[in-house]
Amino acid sequence: MPFDGVVTRAVVEELNNTITPGRINKIYQPTKTELLLTIRSNRENFQLIFSIHPTYARFHLTDDRFENPKEPPMFCMVLRKYLSGGIIKNIEQDGMERVIRFQIETRNELGDLTTFQLIFELMGRHSHLMLVDERGMILDSMKHIPMALNRHRTILPGSDYIEPPSQNKLHPLKITADDFIKKLDFNAGKLHMQMVHTMDGVSPFLAKEIVHQAHLGSQAAYKDAFITFQEQLKQKVYEPAIYHLTKEEFHVLKLTYIDEKKTVFATANEMLDHYYSGRAERERVKQRARDLSRFLSNEKKKNERKLKKHTRTIKRAEKAEQYQKLGELLTAHLHLVKQGGQSVTVIDYYDPEQKEVTIQLDPQLSPSENAQHYFKQYQKLKNSKKIVTIEIARTKKEIAYLEQLLQQIDVASEIDIADIYEELQEEGYIKRKRLNRKKKKQKPKLEQYEATDGTLILVGKNNKQNEYLTHRVAHANDIWLHTKDIPGSHVVIRHSTPSEETVMEAAQIAAYFSKAQHSSTVPVDYTEVRHVKKPRGAKPGFVTYDQQRTVYVTPNAHVIRTLRKE
Repeated sequence: MPFDGVVTRAVVEELNNTITPGRINKIYQPTKTELLLTIRSNRENFQLIFSIHPTYARFHLTDDRFENPKEPPMFCMVLRKYLSGGIIKNIEQDGMERVIRFQIETRNELGDLTTFQLIFELMGRHSHLMLVDERGMILDSMKHIPMALNRHRTILPGSDYIEPPSQNKLHPLKITADDFIKKLDFNAGKLHMQMVHTMDGVSPFLAKEIVHQAHLGSQAAYKDAFITFQEQLKQKVYEPAIYHLTKEEFHVLKLTYIDEKKTVFATANEMLDHYYSGRAERERVKQRARDLSRFLSNEKKKNERKLKKHTRTIKRAEKAEQYQKLGELLTAHLHLVKQGGQSVTVIDYYDPEQKEVTIQLDPQLSPSENAQHYFKQYQKLKNSKKIVTIEIARTKKEIAYLEQLLQQIDVASEIDIADIYEELQEEGYIKRKRLNRKKKKQKPKLEQYEATDGTLILVGKNNKQNEYLTHRVAHANDIWLHTKDIPGSHVVIRHSTPSEETVMEAAQIAAYFSKAQHSSTVPVDYTEVRHVKKPRGAKPGFVTYDQQRTVYVTPNAHVIRTLRKE
């Protein structure tokens, strides 16, 4: 992901125009790697997120909602102590490095004006966020690094702030085109990587564009391409876009060497929020739900093994009548059976051709006991078939239920995971923890979407929400949707006669929040809520329905996002 110095420059420029000066009203730390500032500027509220996540390190304005812990971490409390109510005066980038300094003015306990720096170092898994006072001393950091882990510098409360080691690269706006050409060895090849190692803030993703603009031409062509690149930076000619390659990428400069589809955004912050939003939340949910997913997967495998065993039993039970036949033939020919014999050959009266058949015997049993043995086997298999047939149906339902829960985890938010845990406790899969005081039951929170014509669409993303939506919230004439024969969410259109466009948009939502999220031409059934019933004794979220019609849609994440109602 090319969150390079150029992207950083564009974000800093936008933040200076948007949130400076701005008052820090609230400070939250949703996870151990994320910090959220609520800022009031120009009569508007903004949310600024910092993340030092090893994969999704970033900073930008966001519209996402976060679940905050009941007890804030120590770093969050330190920031609240020193920065609450403070004014962000300026935001600076160190050259083209991905080191950003937020200058924040506030008053101390004595009422004196004090300046702090919130320094963010965007360096992938080595990213840091720290609060530094006027003396250059670290008051606290999101991640502590002792001397034993880093000889160059210590990142601990009380230590002096030392900048990251310099890479001794050139600032792309402070060199001439001639200096740029001198740094390139045209005989060595891989010119885009030479540019990366020469210029500060340039990623391989961006360097390929400079090479593409030069069309592998002469030195003069590369000089012109570099001058064009410089002018874009100086004049802030940005086109923030996400490029839909096999692996999605983004950048703020227009990249002409990529022919794939792209989504263009008005600002760099909007682009970053769109790119990271789902990914970062999925990673948070994945971490919180890892044990839950493993538990459900193991339960599913256990039931699949049980189903195979039952299927083998059914196949054996199909031979029950053969055992009855052998018992009857043996009874009819007891006079031919010798005591201690291992087999006997008799005429098969059931065969039109009266062929002979050999019956295996147990030498330890008498002739009549051997006959009874075959009758007992017949009765045992006959009875087992009835029981196992019921067990197979029950096991299949269990597997379907577990598959549904695994699918719900795939599309769950952090709040949804808590609902799934609670459901598993209620169903007896997980032992309920003993609490001193009973927790007051809260109504499930449903996700809301708004169709193009303004019609409200409600979505349940787990079984608790599905049951609450379908059986409590929805009206009898509302339209209910669900993917056909595919685990997924219940979706309700709050209208008795929605337009065809609204039905298709709701069907897209139903397909997106299902196991077929990444498929095309997904069948989605829809009917009135009055035709949706829950069978007695059924698992949570399971319903039957009739009088449905079916539409086919291909889920599109961008469309779903635009329909989302905050």
